[in-house]
Amino acid sequence: MSKQRLRLYGDQLPAKALFGPLSKTNRVIYVVEGAAVVRGAGVTVSLTGNCAWQGSSELTVTAGPAGARLLRWELSAKNALISEGADVKSVLKLDAEPRIEPGVAYLMRCDRVDFPPGGVAYTHTHKGSGIRCLQSGRIRIITQGHDFWVDRDGAWFETGVDPVFAETREDGPSHFIRVMILPRALSGKSSITYVKAEDFDKPKTQKYQVFVDEPIELTDA
Repeated sequence: MSKQRLRLYGDQLPAKALFGPLSKTNRVIYVVEGAAVVRGAGVTVSLTGNCAWQGSSELTVTAGPAGARLLRWELSAKNALISEGADVKSVLKLDAEPRIEPGVAYLMRCDRVDFPPGGVAYTHTHKGSGIRCLQSGRIRIITQGHDFWVDRDGAWFETGVDPVFAETREDGPSHFIRVMILPRALSGKSSITYVKAEDFDKPKTQKYQVFVDEPIELTDA
């Protein structure tokens, strides 16, 4: 099987715009603002702000009367393709290779992680790779010898196996949306493991809201 790439796109749809068709592939669509209707093979789903959907069929997206701003993750072995629609603006925000092991069944999880002002995610790993996109506040990421701050609408990739420490600014709350490719055995279960023994029993201030936790089939599509 060809190597899989996980890509995050940002899509801006004007009022009632028709976007697509988007080709068949494993994907998650999250509505940041506005509303949208996803239509595919036997599927019609209405989404509003802070909602997500996962599927793999060819589909179209129709924006609501106030338009829609989307985050769209796609897992594919094909080259990146910027889809088009009438007055739709799409940008490829990040392209990365997730950790995929032969013989393992996988799922796509989309969730929201909220931090209070000055919140900390102690040094940790995950049992799968993923792309995050910050939607409010500011977050500092320390991993693989890099130390950087992410601003609103910025995206970053975490391998899962490389330890990460994160902290947010103290002048307000922060939250990000992420999609991870996880072993299917983790369905409904946390993917996080804390690295340092002294952090195991410390209070954890981040809160999670899971939107999607669905099994996928990996193909060369």
